[in-house]
Amino acid sequence: MVLDKLSDSLKNTLQKVTKAMFVDEKLVNELVKDIQRALLQSDVNVKLVFELTKKIKERALKEAEPSAISKKEQLVKIVYDELVEFLGGAGSKIEIKKKKPFKIMLVGLFGSGKTTLAGKLGKFYKTRGHKVAIIQTDTWRPAAHEQLKQLAEKAQVSFFGDAKEKDPVKIYKAHKKELSTFDIVIIDSAGRDALSDELIDELNKLNKEVEADENLLVISADIGQAAEKQAAAFHETCGVSGVVITKLDGTAKGGGALTACSVTGAHVKFIGVGEAINDIEEFKPEGFVGRLLGMGDIEALLEKAREAMTEEEAEDLGQRFLKGDYNLIDLYDQMKAMKKMGSMSKIMQMVPGMSQLKIPKEALQAQEGNIEKWRFVMDSMTKEELEDPTIMNGARVERVAKGAGLVASDVRSLLKQYKQSKKLVKMMKGGSEKNMDKMMQKMGGKMGMKF
Repeated sequence: MVLDKLSDSLKNTLQKVTKAMFVDEKLVNELVKDIQRALLQSDVNVKLVFELTKKIKERALKEAEPSAISKKEQLVKIVYDELVEFLGGAGSKIEIKKKKPFKIMLVGLFGSGKTTLAGKLGKFYKTRGHKVAIIQTDTWRPAAHEQLKQLAEKAQVSFFGDAKEKDPVKIYKAHKKELSTFDIVIIDSAGRDALSDELIDELNKLNKEVEADENLLVISADIGQAAEKQAAAFHETCGVSGVVITKLDGTAKGGGALTACSVTGAHVKFIGVGEAINDIEEFKPEGFVGRLLGMGDIEALLEKAREAMTEEEAEDLGQRFLKGDYNLIDLYDQMKAMKKMGSMSKIMQMVPGMSQLKIPKEALQAQEGNIEKWRFVMDSMTKEELEDPTIMNGARVERVAKGAGLVASDVRSLLKQYKQSKKLVKMMKGGSEKNMDKMMQKMGGKMGMKF
């Protein structure tokens, strides 16, 4: 997950609260020290850390205990509320206007990940039903044109550019008429090693021609607290309307980059959470903090699910569940959807309470490996076997294993998984609401945060 160490530290800190006999000043002081340590280790500015923890301590000691929740629950809520506010409050989502085209220009220094981000944004908006185009105006980096073209193909959006032209304004002008037919146009601009007068002049000329609706500053998370100066400088000189932080999954300095941008007034709009074209999220502090604290992020989970499966496909699968027609083809569809949603560890972070199970990463990776094997197994099965797995006997198991290049135990492992899934479907379908209630209570007891 993004900021793994910070997340683990904060979750361990809250566990102290949930296990404590009662809430007193000593517990609050311990909590504050633990939060300070966790944030400082994630490269968050010292001054900001102490301002945050001062607010948490004051609220924890002064606020009266509400009647609806316990003192422990109140303390956890205070930590959650203050961390959300610390990272930008309610956030600042980009509202796509109906005007055509809506233009998003990406600016930033060399190595920040602008070009990769352009492809990710193209995919992000295409999956939400927009007609998207990406245009290359980076005339400084030799490989920029070809890289962006390949990313546009991967994202299945239209690409425009000119590898030979050295004037970014001329490139944009040459395609302006064609771009007017699109809902969203993403402009990838050039960068430099530092914010120089030359770069500012070039960006201002391009923006004057483009008249972008959003100027997004792209910053790599590994620069940490230095993001504050960079964000402030771009914000003042180029009219930046928001920030995108890339490479947030691979550095401990991400906490510094996130909080540094928040204090400049240029809100973080998106975060890059991996290398794949789908590894981008709108930055919503509430959900982000929920994941950091092990409370999950249902909204982000549903968003991932919508990207992986259409409403029609989900409804069709749901109807088959209710009829009891669940077979290996359905399981295969589920597995494909899961694959699109991301790794199991990322998905589990979004499910409330799941991170409390503390399932080792190795176990999750092993399960992902099983899923890959099961796909090969199902590809080796006949239509009859997929629709009715009960006909699988020893001879069929051996034949399928051989066809998949695996061993018989891999096939039996899939059949076992199918039987377990079928049981759950029957429980959901069979009118056994009491059984379902018991199961949910059991899961809540194991998975939920106890206060």
